[in-house]
Amino acid sequence: MAGTGVGARVQRLEDKRFITGRGRYTDDINRDGQLYAYFLRSPHAHARILSVDTSEALKAPGVEAIYTGKDLRKFVPTSDDLLEEDVGGLICGWMIHSKDGSPMNAGAHPALAKDYVRYVGDHVAVVIATTLRQAQDAAEKIQVDYEVLPAVVDPGKAREPGQPEVHQGIARNNVYEWELGDKAKTEAAFASAAHVTRLDIVNNRLVPNPMEPRAAIGEYDPGEEAFTLHVTSQNPHVARLVLSAFVGLAPEHKLRVVAPDVGGGFGSKIFIYAEEVVCLWAARRLKRPVKWTSDRTEAFLADAHGRDHVTKAELATDKDGRITGLRVKTIANMGAYLSTFASSVPTYLYATLLSGQYAIPAIYAEVDAVYTNTAPVDAYRGAGRPEATFVVERLVEVAARELGMDPVEFRRRNFVKSFPHQTPVIMMYDAGDYDAALTKALELADVSGFAARQSDSRRRGKLRGLGYSAYIEACGIAPSQAVGSLGAGVGLWESAEVRVNPTGNIEVLSGSHSHGQGHETTFAQLVSDRLGVPIETVKVVHGDTDKVQFGMGTYGSRSGAVGMSAISKALDKIVAKGKKVAAHVLEASEDDIEFKDGKFGVAGTDKAIDFASTALQAYIAHKFNGSELEPGLKEGAFYDPTNFTFPAGVHVCEVEIDPDTGVTTIAKFTAVDDFGNVINPMIVEGQVHGGIAQGVGQALLEGARYDQDGQLVTASFMDYTMPRASDLPTIEVGMTVTPAPSNPLGMKGCGEAGAIASPPAVINAITNALGHEDVTMPATPAVVWRAAQRARMPMAAE
Repeated sequence: MAGTGVGARVQRLEDKRFITGRGRYTDDINRDGQLYAYFLRSPHAHARILSVDTSEALKAPGVEAIYTGKDLRKFVPTSDDLLEEDVGGLICGWMIHSKDGSPMNAGAHPALAKDYVRYVGDHVAVVIATTLRQAQDAAEKIQVDYEVLPAVVDPGKAREPGQPEVHQGIARNNVYEWELGDKAKTEAAFASAAHVTRLDIVNNRLVPNPMEPRAAIGEYDPGEEAFTLHVTSQNPHVARLVLSAFVGLAPEHKLRVVAPDVGGGFGSKIFIYAEEVVCLWAARRLKRPVKWTSDRTEAFLADAHGRDHVTKAELATDKDGRITGLRVKTIANMGAYLSTFASSVPTYLYATLLSGQYAIPAIYAEVDAVYTNTAPVDAYRGAGRPEATFVVERLVEVAARELGMDPVEFRRRNFVKSFPHQTPVIMMYDAGDYDAALTKALELADVSGFAARQSDSRRRGKLRGLGYSAYIEACGIAPSQAVGSLGAGVGLWESAEVRVNPTGNIEVLSGSHSHGQGHETTFAQLVSDRLGVPIETVKVVHGDTDKVQFGMGTYGSRSGAVGMSAISKALDKIVAKGKKVAAHVLEASEDDIEFKDGKFGVAGTDKAIDFASTALQAYIAHKFNGSELEPGLKEGAFYDPTNFTFPAGVHVCEVEIDPDTGVTTIAKFTAVDDFGNVINPMIVEGQVHGGIAQGVGQALLEGARYDQDGQLVTASFMDYTMPRASDLPTIEVGMTVTPAPSNPLGMKGCGEAGAIASPPAVINAITNALGHEDVTMPATPAVVWRAAQRARMPMAAE
């Protein structure tokens, strides 16, 4: 519909309740008679649990129960007695095989620790009391006798002889030793190279820090023998599946999972965590609801972290500056346990994007994943794609500098120029125009005027640099056939159902989940556009497994390309059914019915009926007497795409550095992205801004640090520096469009691009300003100051 349909800058419909404080989050929900859970966490990175004495704690006021890992047993279906069988542990849902064909080494991950704790924050016991304060006070009375063991924290040292084993029996802390690409062909490319660029690269560990911490409320209804879990989840159906099929808490049809309003996730709320398992189990045991809400310290300690790669990377070029080969060796830190999708992030979400936007004939990647005594690491906004882009774009920038070439010209010379393009690392890029994005970015960033701005900075004693990042990502995570062949334990299709009520208003039930992306607006825009109805008549429902048919949730920038495509298919069926209804009402042949601008009409005549009236007629059953047409207007659909989508673009960062203080100011940031067809440009721009803010955080400010004993020394906002508004400039956003051929809407996904593209753009700008490459993330003022002093020093040879 004009003004609210596809392409319109519609203000977010959900924002009214959010900005007026009327959102309903898990912590806003309270149940009659609920109890509060508090988790006693390990103060040690690695220790054997010799004993847990809860006797004094159980006497504390308000305490209803205290449980340890030895208490978690499955219930007999017809009674409350316990079987002598443990509740299942937390699982990793993506199987990776090492280069020798052996399956990955997945250490046991109990919901509550049994014999060992493996990181600071590991779950030792849960106290359940009438109030949260009572539970916290009682936890201080629990006496745990630990035998403290040596810890391994540095992923680069985890595989060395003599290092402690995080999981007993898993030698050298080896999760897997994986490879991708043609080793022999790549070695040949390097042997014949005219120039080789080499870099040691660290992708720093990050803490996701969504605005809303995690929370869970477990309930049990003895009459129905059914469970309900309210939880901060990005994929409630997957949570239900894992809790039922693998943890074994309840049959799937007896478990309802509800994810109400969720205040951000960035990947950290995809996973199944110990707290929701324990709350559900305890609710059954105690016959009362059990509620847990994380505080920020717990979030720092126990939410899955992101990134944490150590990489040696090499780029081979010929005499004409064309890339001939890429070789990468990465050590990926998995932390103490394999989180739900952790194994896929440094493999199929990372190495498959190492070709970047470039036509590289030979690539070989090795990834060694290791356990350490740190919090588990899993997908965080971008999930593997930021790590790959940082490696590729740092290499490309440095190679251009070493060859004495303009970084822009070097990129243009090596861009993929024809599509489809098969890379040496699985992916087939289906559509794009990388030159167009680069040209537009140069214009918007006013690169031609940079020299004058740089001269002005020098007059003021400042350093000014310009950095580029030409990124590509594979998102719209699917298709099922592809991810299944790569080890995924589930298909990654999406579902939707469109219900048209007799009065013509519409409910859209989506298996995707919204936690800040604006689905209630963009999904409604699509429906408004396709059916010609006012956007106010469309309601989007998600996040409740009892209301919505099974869906795979939101992550990997898949809600548009996959989730909205499922809605589109359901809308096609609605229109087809509407034509049948209109044909009966208008006494015409179905073949003569056209649907346009919200009306069903008879071709070549003025006979027509609007959509709302058609919906009403669909429920008047006697209209169809003698026909096979069923009453009602409700259709469902599943969508499984034929390929990933490949958003791409160019980000340009311009920085000014004060060499006397090391303070880096982002003077200008430009982002030009190709997201295919766009439903709501305003929402897309907001996603880009948010992603860039997180990428700038990684590049300049954020870094999770453990000391040698495994203590997290950045466990609060006093020590872990989140970006503030003053750290960010006004961001210039532009777009180019090449529709994605793999889905009917031509969409590519926009949620992660900013976090993928921006870190190398920032670091490339800083190193350009300093005149050398010795800068690591986060490039804090201390890091940049030291680098600036090194740049001022005469070379030893001089």
